[in-house]
Amino acid sequence: MGTEFLNIKEVDEAKKIIKKLFNQYYAPKSEKIDIENSYNRVIFKDIISSIDLPPFNRSLMDGFAVKAEDTFGADDENPKELKCIDSIEAGSFSEKTIEHGECIEISTGAPIPKGADAIAMVEFSEREDNDIFILKSVAPRQDLAIKGSDIAKDKLLLKEKTILSSDKIGVLAAQGIKEIETYKKPKIAIISTGNELITSVNSLEYGKIYDTNSYSIQTGIIDNGGDAEIKGIVKDDYDQLKDKIEESLEDSDIVICSGGTSAGVGDVLRHVLDEIGEVIIHGISVKPGKPTIVGIVNNKLVIGLPGNPVSALIIFYVFIVPNIRKLAGLNEIEENKITKAILTKRIHTPKGRMQYSLVQIKEGLAYPIMKDSGAITSLADADGYIKIPKMVELVDEGEEVEIRLFK
Repeated sequence: MGTEFLNIKEVDEAKKIIKKLFNQYYAPKSEKIDIENSYNRVIFKDIISSIDLPPFNRSLMDGFAVKAEDTFGADDENPKELKCIDSIEAGSFSEKTIEHGECIEISTGAPIPKGADAIAMVEFSEREDNDIFILKSVAPRQDLAIKGSDIAKDKLLLKEKTILSSDKIGVLAAQGIKEIETYKKPKIAIISTGNELITSVNSLEYGKIYDTNSYSIQTGIIDNGGDAEIKGIVKDDYDQLKDKIEESLEDSDIVICSGGTSAGVGDVLRHVLDEIGEVIIHGISVKPGKPTIVGIVNNKLVIGLPGNPVSALIIFYVFIVPNIRKLAGLNEIEENKITKAILTKRIHTPKGRMQYSLVQIKEGLAYPIMKDSGAITSLADADGYIKIPKMVELVDEGEEVEIRLFK
């Protein structure tokens, strides 16, 4: 049977079409979540401080709250004597006001009493009952944290699209925030197709292989801000695939299938999409990954990746990941995920088709992985991939190449 691809697109055109479809059918959404579940989530809009931090003038040291001028000139031979009139532990406060010649014992974190403008550290003092001898002079505001000095009320606390790490969650907790509005993760269903596929719970029979794509694609979705659900394996059967896609669309924003995309016997995804929706792209002029399908069903995207694991992962990262990241509120792939290295071996490519080649990086060198797109172990070896333009037939040994990193 001859190969027939409909609506085949060049790489740049395919990228533009897929981006346009995402923009047409999806928009970033938000949801409110508890702060304890907010790790690694993305803030939907700027957060403004509702209180001053610290909320009061507080001591940074254990010692004595004093009027700084009462300590001027103090040293070991000429201590300044003050009368201690109260004591403040962290979490409590004193209603007394310090006058000249007085001080109040204070713990780290406790509010500064009225009349005091500095802290004399306990290490530079001596005590006889309530008589305190200061052995070192202090300057005004010494060892004080002034109200609002960390962040003032009504100031920007965290910007939109900030990823919530442990330190930033701590900032929210310090504001008494219990709930946070974050980008809602796009929910993506994953279906693997093929009569040869089995799950890892089954014993491996002759002629069968374990499903790889579901798990690599799931991890890629999670890494890039999405919520992924594996829907299982479907045989190369028209009715089964149609039912699984329709079922998956009910509770998912996007459906990603792998396998079932070529124009050969047993590949039925295009026919399913033709019946229940519309095929927008059938084939991309790229190696690996030519048999890629993009369709619309009930205003939702159904994307068919090639069955070969390397092809599936590369097509996913090149064409789908940027759009998932946008929905999830994440920026484009950061510069630290792009690196350069010297190619250790020449790569021949088919002229007229864009190629993406896996490489392994060691000590500034890029080692091409010369295995076919069905070789599972090449994924374990690969650190990233390089893009070779369609009119280039040879990338020579010793050339510097730009590498997009998977991690």
